[in-house]
This record gives sequence, C-alpha cells and structure tokens, in this order.
Amino acid sequence: MEQFRSNFRQLPDPRAENARHDLLEVLFIALAATLCGAESCSDMADFGQSKEGLLRLFLRLEHGIPSHDTFSRVFRLLKPQAFENAFRRFMAAFAKANGLKLSGVVAVDGKALRGAYERGGKATPLHLVNVFAVDARMALAQQKAPGRNETAGALEVLELLSLEGCIVTADALHCHRAFAAAVRERGGHYVLAIKANRGRLFTAVTQQFARSGKRSVAEQINQSTHDRREARRATIMRNTSLATLYGFPGAAAVGRVTSRRRLRGRRADAPAVRYYLLSKYISPKRLLHVTRSHWGIENQLHWVLDVHFAEDGNRARKDNAPENLAILRRLALNILRTHPDRASLRRKIKRAGWDDTFLMQILSHMR
Repeated sequence: MEQFRSNFRQLPDPRAENARHDLLEVLFIALAATLCGAESCSDMADFGQSKEGLLRLFLRLEHGIPSHDTFSRVFRLLKPQAFENAFRRFMAAFAKANGLKLSGVVAVDGKALRGAYERGGKATPLHLVNVFAVDARMALAQQKAPGRNETAGALEVLELLSLEGCIVTADALHCHRAFAAAVRERGGHYVLAIKANRGRLFTAVTQQFARSGKRSVAEQINQSTHDRREARRATIMRNTSLATLYGFPGAAAVGRVTSRRRLRGRRADAPAVRYYLLSKYISPKRLLHVTRSHWGIENQLHWVLDVHFAEDGNRARKDNAPENLAILRRLALNILRTHPDRASLRRKIKRAGWDDTFLMQILSHMR
C-alpha cells in the first residue's frame, strides 16, 4: 500500500470537499477488485463488501466500503492526464524494484474501446493509443486519440516518454516526419512500416532494392506449428540520403522482409513483402526480431485486455470513466504479469478472487 500511496497521493481529488471516502482507498479497492476480475463499478463495490475484513488489514475504511455510485463518480470525474502521470510514476518505480528493463522494442498502436460510445455512436467509440514494452511485456502509457485521430494521439503519447535505448515500432499509419522526429527527440530509434501511401518515398525504397548494391541478408525458417510452416527473409541496405531528399528525420537504412507461409496439405501462399524505414542500421537478423516483436502489442496487450479483462465489452462511457478504467486495467495487467507465479493470467485472476493469501501476495508484489 505504501508504494501505491507514494505514487498516487499527488492525484487531485475531483470530488467536493465533504467527500466521505478517501480517494486513495477508493482507487486501491478498485485495483484489487480488477486484479480479481472485476469489470464494472458494481463489481468493485461487491468485491469490497465481500473482502472488507481483508481490506481493513491495511485500509482505514472510516466510512465503510464505497458504493458503486462512489466508484462510478470517482472514475467519471478523475482527470485522465493526472491518473496517467501517476500510473507512469508507479510503473517506473515498480519496474526498478523488480529489475525490469523498459528498453528494447517499444510498440505503438491504437485500440478502440468498442463499448465506450454514447447512444447512436456505435461506429465511433473511444479510441486510445497504447505504448507497450515488448521485452518486459508491460504497458507503458496510453493516450486518448483526439477526435479519434490516432496519429495525433501517438505524437502526444510520445511526448510523455523517455525512449533512450528503445527501438520504436509502428505500422504504416505512423510512417511520417512528425512521428520520426518525435522518436528521435525523445532519444529513441524507429523501425516504421512503409507502404504505397507514402508515394515517392515508398517508390525510392522499393527501387533501391531493385538495383544492385551492398546489402545484408538473413533468413529464418520456423518449424511447423499450428499446421503451418513459415520462412522469413530480411534484407537491409544503408541509405542516409532519404533524410535529406524527403525530409525524413534520422533515416539511416531501409529494410525488406519477405514472408512465405504454407498451410499443411495446401499450396504455399504468395510471398508477402513488407518494407521498413529505419533510423539505425541493424543486422537483418535483428530486423526479423524487431518486426515480429511489434505484434506483441496485439497479442500480449490488446488481445489480453479484451479476453481476460473484457475491455471491448465494457459499457462505461460517461465523462472520463472509459479512459480511467482503461488505465486501471493496464495497471492490473502489469502487476499480474510480473508476479512470479507461473500460472496463466486467467488462473491468476481466478485464484486472486478465491484465495486471500494469493491476493495478498500480489498486492505485496507492488513494493
């Protein structure tokens, strides 16, 4: 509780001065409930009632357990920017205490909260931009995309981070000068997918590979899994002229990854060719690792949030509640994932709800 208190005590309480329940106690109960699988404010209140004896071991609870209306009011009124800042302070201290390195491949990608829409707005739900440390498997930050503009949201979230020692990956939507400049200004390097929508820049990259020239090549063949066999071949060529000719900050090399997949009992699929723009020359073997690692944000963050925390199905939609609850879910995911128990996330969540001793272990893990 002390580690949690030290990082979240600076949060301004948005409620009236006569609010009965301590803000940090409300947030702590909400986090503990989320660790145990709570999906709504009603779930949090029910969790508090059923675990009141346990919670009183380290919380005062002067006015008892908050109601579901209190949880809802807090998350609707709490400023997401302040909550996000506290989240990042906590995760920095948490990573340091647990010996986690937040460098390496850092993936940036957008995610819609499908249930976070008002009546008549199902086609335009809340859109967030997430940042994920692939090697540590930790969510680093999130930012609301203003006007559902993911490129603008990505630029805003990069401003919040220190990217020293990081290689930032993103899909072709973010292959533009402003994103590249933001990454370099924060001390990082980038590997950005580039597609035909970049016009002359894309043409220049593809033509370079069509011409003869010095290049490095590596190939990786994955053994047959899930009834499929995949071969991937990476090619890297140096090119610093793109930074001058097309005003692309820091461009130093271009990469190409060719994938061939064959399903069992079928003919091989047509080769898929992808091109990348890099701010740092790396080995082709490293490029294969970096480009494959980018999908960790989909498989290890977005999919997990939807399957284990039911994020897409969450209907919180009023005021700041969707953003704040999304931050809370990422905090819970990071804590569960770094707990040394080797059980799956699903089993950890269920066991935390069933076993008070295990829940205390997880909470004490937030040292």
